[in-house]
Amino acid sequence: MENLGELTTEQWLEGQLLLVDKPLGWSSFQAVNAIKWALLKKLKLKKIKIGHAGTLDPLASGLLIICVGKFTKRIPTFQGQIKTYTGTISIGNTTPSYDLETEFDKTFETTHISISDLQEKTSQFTGEIEQTPPLFSALKKDGKRLYEYARQGQDTEIQPRKIEIHSFEIDPSRFDSKKEVDFEVVCSKGTYIRSLAHDYGKALESGAHLSALRRTKIGEYEVADALTPEEIKESLCVN
Repeated sequence: MENLGELTTEQWLEGQLLLVDKPLGWSSFQAVNAIKWALLKKLKLKKIKIGHAGTLDPLASGLLIICVGKFTKRIPTFQGQIKTYTGTISIGNTTPSYDLETEFDKTFETTHISISDLQEKTSQFTGEIEQTPPLFSALKKDGKRLYEYARQGQDTEIQPRKIEIHSFEIDPSRFDSKKEVDFEVVCSKGTYIRSLAHDYGKALESGAHLSALRRTKIGEYEVADALTPEEIKESLCVN
């Protein structure tokens, strides 16, 4: 990205694309809000259009595309692009949220799983498949977020959705010592990596949950070219 501090108010309003490396523990809203506050202070404006093109959970880090000014009209285009994720699947335990947001609810045997099993089962999750989103998600049903049903202890039927996983590659080198598998997934819009981890555990006749996640690419844009929210504030010369 160019030197953000040198852009004029008119250039910001006409539209800018920011590649943000969202830190672990931040919500996507927090990242957008931090940059919005810095821009308003820098440009001495009362309001400015700004939004992100695809949520990242607080427990995930990585690439967040933020559109400013007239570029907010492009958000749907970026949302539909292919995404790449890296992370870790921990095998032997499940959680209700399919990640570390909630505590373990079940423990499973793993002694029957071989390295060849780990590799072979990935083939079940490539191509166009049906995936059921996790109950702990922001999807709506009957006007209510799914995570609201989950936090109230209510069961609700979730319809599976068609997604496409272009590749699902694993590194099982830490499985014997830590029962962990590192992965890289290239997938379509609407893919829940948490659900992929959960379903992968089932395919292994065990259980699993997502223990780390980082988004590294959206279309042609890479996290290597992104700045953290704090770095963006520094580039804007805003304290």
